[in-house]
Amino acid sequence: MTQADARKLLSAAAVRTAAHRMLAVAHADGLDDWRVDFDRLPAVAEFVSHIVRERFPRLDPPPHARWRHFVIGGRDLARELLASRSWPDTAARARAAFDLAITSVLLDAGAGPGWRYLDPLSGATATRSEGLALASLRWFASGGLSDDPRDPLRADAAALLRIDAETLHRAFQVGEANPLAGAVGRAQLLNRLGKALQARPELFALADAPRPGGLFDVLKSRAVHAAVPAGAVLELLLDALGSVWQGRPTLDGVALGDCWPHPALRGATSSDGFAPLHKLSQWLTYSLIEPLQEAGITVVQLDDLTGLAEYRNGGLFVDMNVLVPRAGDAWSRTHAVSDAFVVGWRSMTVALIDRIAPLVRERLGIGRDAFSLAKLLEGGTWEAGRRIARERRADGGPPFQILSDGTVF
Repeated sequence: MTQADARKLLSAAAVRTAAHRMLAVAHADGLDDWRVDFDRLPAVAEFVSHIVRERFPRLDPPPHARWRHFVIGGRDLARELLASRSWPDTAARARAAFDLAITSVLLDAGAGPGWRYLDPLSGATATRSEGLALASLRWFASGGLSDDPRDPLRADAAALLRIDAETLHRAFQVGEANPLAGAVGRAQLLNRLGKALQARPELFALADAPRPGGLFDVLKSRAVHAAVPAGAVLELLLDALGSVWQGRPTLDGVALGDCWPHPALRGATSSDGFAPLHKLSQWLTYSLIEPLQEAGITVVQLDDLTGLAEYRNGGLFVDMNVLVPRAGDAWSRTHAVSDAFVVGWRSMTVALIDRIAPLVRERLGIGRDAFSLAKLLEGGTWEAGRRIARERRADGGPPFQILSDGTVF
């Protein structure tokens, strides 16, 4: 076993390969805790297609990205914020957009059913992903992540290192009557991000003080004919941010991030026993596409990325009986993110999104080139998972109780 074998797990291709291996084992009735019913997939495809047509009659959903959650009441608050000042050049604006996207996505793990955010500017109330996006946007806009009072629209290593639970609680309006799942873990995650920025100046400080937006300069330097592959963006993120994840598996000294062992996956090397998922990192990759393109860098090969292994997409397949738990108490027990039950569920979700994509495109009468996975996620599966959850559960939450540290779901 070498570090090179372990590093093979840090890619979208590894996520996809392991996911389809997991699904094949389930189809062969080889998982102790799950069975899969492919006969239910056409019904899911119909449901998703209906939602796409309803929401986007022209079949033109934007790519799945954090930027969608900054649109509140018809106003694109992030675009308004970035347009509110004059930037010296496109690179400076892109660094700020990277700072906002990276910190907001890292704060985007499931909020829990009891939390909400009251926007002090608009008076709007938002929950779940939209609420987390709005809270993180207002925090960023106030200069809460900046170490330079003259330049509030930035995130600096020194400022991130100073954040504590109390600071985050204030920014996200957390209290006994407004609990946020994994709030302490989120503050600690930002602290670890600050440390990572300082430790890797060759990635985060090429043109400025250490900040997440420094990755823009790295990608710009690596672009060929003003283009970068989506998979290369993800691999840079997995390398640059690998140290921010706490309590995650390592293999031969390599931090694996959102990548977990599973007993059903076996092979010639130790790495074959892992199911990489990289949900937040892929979500972040999708969210960096637009800032890169606005700065003149095209992101190509988008479908090298995968669907996201989170509870909206995963809940869709559970709630529509494609994935069925074998144990009757699976619904009432509390599961850890490292449990084989959860790892298998999340991994199969990725493979099932691949399986459902051509079925949805066929029903919509549209080809893959015009309807990428990023558009499928935004136009259909994520919203479909949210809607079916509301039908099945009063709080609209995930189908299972997951013990979250604020860094996975």
